[in-house]
Amino acid sequence: MAGAIASAIYQGLIRRNAVYLTTIFASAFAFELTFDTASNKIWDSFNRGRQWKDIKHQYLNKADEEDDE
Repeated sequence: MAGAIASAIYQGLIRRNAVYLTTIFASAFAFELTFDTASNKIWDSFNRGRQWKDIKHQYLNKADEEDDE
């Protein structure tokens, strides 16, 4: 069973150098996107309410009110 899986992986991905390298680069790109998205979501959840995107409406509304006076 394990030999059949290893053989299929070899025949499908590793046998030809161009396919092997393309698989490596595509996998690295997908991992980077996934890791970056997950890291940003974790960071945003830990810092909710303390980031500019969460509080800018408070300051922009104050600036608009001051301009009207």
